[in-house]
Amino acid sequence: MTHVEYDGEAHSSYNELRMTPAHNVLTHRVTVTPAVPVYTYEDYWGTTVSAFDVSERHTSLTVEAVSKVETSGPRKPRLTLMDPDPSLGELLSRTPMTAVDAGLEDLARAQAVGRDPHETAAAICELVSARVVYMPGSTGVQTSGQEAWDLGQGVCQDMAHVTAGLLRAAGLPARYVSGYLHPRPDAEIGEAVAGQSHAWVEYWAGEWLPLDPTNRTYVGEAHVVVARGRDYSDVPPLKGIYQGPPGSRQEITVTVTRLAG
Repeated sequence: MTHVEYDGEAHSSYNELRMTPAHNVLTHRVTVTPAVPVYTYEDYWGTTVSAFDVSERHTSLTVEAVSKVETSGPRKPRLTLMDPDPSLGELLSRTPMTAVDAGLEDLARAQAVGRDPHETAAAICELVSARVVYMPGSTGVQTSGQEAWDLGQGVCQDMAHVTAGLLRAAGLPARYVSGYLHPRPDAEIGEAVAGQSHAWVEYWAGEWLPLDPTNRTYVGEAHVVVARGRDYSDVPPLKGIYQGPPGSRQEITVTVTRLAG
């Protein structure tokens, strides 16, 4: 659930949500308060977007997205032929959040020497995990991957950005993935626990394969994919503008429940 509290009265707001899981969705609903119609469409990257406008005066905005999804264990990489695919060019390009300096580009290319694409991706993921220490609150949403690398700490968003940048520098198309993570493998069936918004990457080696540099692991049944793009700017869970007071505060809560073993 996302709750926005304005420092006064907003006259109107215009919003986009990216909170609908991408795969194996059994049920899904979005509830907005104040109550308004919600329209959905698919964006350029294939993400489901829910859009709505609030035209009445309001002092707060609450969005609740509830989904039931099926997840599965990690996919095993397999050796595949990498035929050139011009449509992936955008996912080889630098962006402000994923661009790395010449030294890091050389380091990324070095990881590919004598390795197949899967080994290269795993080496880059390990490199980032070893360098960037997970430290909540150490960076902001506008922090670039290079800045997190230089700082030596960051959050999952930063690790995904620098990993994507290094994969692209090594010649592997890469996309930024946002979603949710169930943090408790020991949770009982039916037990609601505090989940996490999470970010990881997917690289192309004849097929898309995910890696989670924050947790040094392949992506499995604890991960729920919501959105994909070049970097975070393509996938924010809530994006919008409003007319009203200059300040606002946002509170986000994620609750996940395992329904089956």
